[in-house]
Amino acid sequence: MSSQPKRILFLCSQNKLRSPTAEAVFAERADVEVDSAGLNNDAIVTLSAEQLEWADLIVVMEKAHRNRLNRKFRTSLAGKRIVVLNIPDDYDYMDPELVELLDRRCSPFFPAG
Repeated sequence: MSSQPKRILFLCSQNKLRSPTAEAVFAERADVEVDSAGLNNDAIVTLSAEQLEWADLIVVMEKAHRNRLNRKFRTSLAGKRIVVLNIPDDYDYMDPELVELLDRRCSPFFPAG
């Protein structure tokens, strides 16, 4: 069995720009399932423990998101792989530069092919 992730969860603060863009960009791939959420209490989709349980790989946009995730959901993160993309909150939803950054920085984590 492959160790490559099949279910990838993208996280940012509000779930308005970066994580929903990532979800939209990678939703077309047949080899993975994707979801997105925000870490703020007023996010469009607020992160749940169920989403963390579902995910094989958790992708956050900034180190601050990883820190907040660790504080809020420490008990749900056992054995979970968390990747930080280091993408600042400088982009609009589906901004071509953001899409290109996501594609480039996420490609190592997707199944080959």
